[in-house]
Amino acid sequence: MTIPASIPTISPGGRPMPTGRPPIRMVALDLDGTLLTSRKSITPFTHTAVKLTMARGIHVVLATARPPRSVRGYYAALKLTTPTINYNGALIWHEATRRVIEHVPLDVRIARKVIAWGRKRYPELLVSVEILDKWYTDHTSDVPEYMTETAKHFTPDFVGPIEAFLTVPITKLMLLGDPAWIADIELAAVERFGNAIAQTRSDPHLLQIMNPTISKAGGLAKVAASLGVDPSEVLAIGDAPNDIPMLEWAGLAVAPQNGWDAARQMAHAIVPSNDADGVGVALQYFVLNQPPAPASFPVSPTL
Repeated sequence: MTIPASIPTISPGGRPMPTGRPPIRMVALDLDGTLLTSRKSITPFTHTAVKLTMARGIHVVLATARPPRSVRGYYAALKLTTPTINYNGALIWHEATRRVIEHVPLDVRIARKVIAWGRKRYPELLVSVEILDKWYTDHTSDVPEYMTETAKHFTPDFVGPIEAFLTVPITKLMLLGDPAWIADIELAAVERFGNAIAQTRSDPHLLQIMNPTISKAGGLAKVAASLGVDPSEVLAIGDAPNDIPMLEWAGLAVAPQNGWDAARQMAHAIVPSNDADGVGVALQYFVLNQPPAPASFPVSPTL
């Protein structure tokens, strides 16, 4: 790997660096705001670091809020073979065979109640539903600020009355609109629905609602177990509130400089931003050991 002329630096996160760590055997990567730049690409330096990590026999797993179809291009570009964690853990997907490994949906009766309550509060609230790898909605928006990343590249599989598609358990419910509405709904939903839902935000204009038992951490734990990997052997990198469970679960947690404050507080280390090779730098320091990490950040033993 070509080392940049000016070596990027890493700094402490909100948690102390663990000592006596075993070698990293699995790397979990969030996509938006982490692996991907603001232009939704992977930098050459980071791409090379991922490939070198895989060449050492280390499993690289994508853990994202996105559906499989919106991950496919990046998965293929990196030549991954591992399962993917989609919809924040509601779906574990085998991309090579386009097969569901595990699906934990939200009760459709709860979804109907959330939508009715949200639209009573804000009638212009946009609603989208994902069921496995299909997108359903009763209204689409051409306003980029109110679109998911998937919506910028894919069209809905169905547009019509909500009653027409809210007939089966759903993978993820998405509420989109003015960030002030979404912030209000996020707080009020805790009191209104309690433990009946899990909710998370990765963008100010988007609230994602899923089965209350799921998280990226839960999905990763299942994938890691299937690969014979202990949590202490996992490096997780993420930037947003929906990444916090996996950052807390993993033996080593890293957040990019551009990450939300809550994610950076949960991390053991902070690397440069997603636009400045952050993931590549994390792999360089903590997995590839090239160059050696600063003294305050002991690297993994040589593999």
